[in-house]
Amino acid sequence: MDEIIKREDALFEHISKLIDEAHKHVKTTVNTAMVYTYYGVGKYIVEDEQTNKERAAYGKGVLKQLAVKLCNKYGDGWTVDTLKRCRYFYKVYGSSVIGATPLPQSEEVPQFTLSWSHYLVLMRIENADERKFYEIESRQQNWSVRQLQRQYASSLYERLALSRNKDEVMRLANEGQTVDKPSDIIKNPITLEFLGLKPDTVYTESKLEDAIISKMQQFLLELGKGFLFESRQKRFTFEEQHFFVDLVFYNRLLQCYVLIDLKIDKLTHQDLGQMQMYVNYYDRYVKQDFEKPTIGILLCKEKNDALVELTLPKDANIYASAYQLYLPDKALLQAKVKEWIEEFEENEELKQLLR
Repeated sequence: MDEIIKREDALFEHISKLIDEAHKHVKTTVNTAMVYTYYGVGKYIVEDEQTNKERAAYGKGVLKQLAVKLCNKYGDGWTVDTLKRCRYFYKVYGSSVIGATPLPQSEEVPQFTLSWSHYLVLMRIENADERKFYEIESRQQNWSVRQLQRQYASSLYERLALSRNKDEVMRLANEGQTVDKPSDIIKNPITLEFLGLKPDTVYTESKLEDAIISKMQQFLLELGKGFLFESRQKRFTFEEQHFFVDLVFYNRLLQCYVLIDLKIDKLTHQDLGQMQMYVNYYDRYVKQDFEKPTIGILLCKEKNDALVELTLPKDANIYASAYQLYLPDKALLQAKVKEWIEEFEENEELKQLLR
């Protein structure tokens, strides 16, 4: 029993020293410092569990006693639930944690750049590739916790993956969303649940446009990287006829205009022809020489890929993207992405065999 008490005291001392060191950091780095502290706390707990296997039967009691001591010294924040989160955080981000294998002392600590609240969301994501994607995007796009939660709930990773060539899906986990070519900004579907329009109610294209304008910040977040809003109902005149583009954006990463037309009905070849005319006008009379060709997006309730392919030339810079007024079925999209990745891996194995 004395040996057990000594081990508990040693564990307490290790963690106590770690917390004391964290408190020395200046206020501007407190949040990041605490993330590393939670990681270190989790590391000590996991190491203690792995090197003292006989204590597994009453491990909960160990955490309870540890929580009491820490709360007495540092306040009520160090509860059993907090310690469990620390342990789970380390198990998720500690690359050397494999079952009950003892941890090497030279383990490299990951680089943490987000807040603890962000990591509380991220570490609940089971798929490692998906988790890495959201971590990269949170850092690069400076997402708030609420924005991260919304993007995860809207299945951004799956929607981007399903909008891409199978060979490019694997890049998402390692690089986040890369914007190198027009197709990189396309999502299927576009999720507009934040507009507050009910799917089963009747609304006009004008009402849909008004709702988007009133929620422009959320709409820009949904569109993705590099978008700047220029105008709504942008008028241009050609041969004494007036034409109006519903929404005009500029993408600074692609250095081109992006024209969006809203369609609440089924997509028709006339819609595609009209967008082709809009894109041609902008390319010939609006864009400057250093800018890239204009992109046209038909945001419609129902898209028809076969119609788009048949109506437009292969090199057309025009895309149809369906929109939804509700969050997509995450489980269904995850299953589709898994199927794509498995097919990708099978093709890679076949290539290796044929070499």
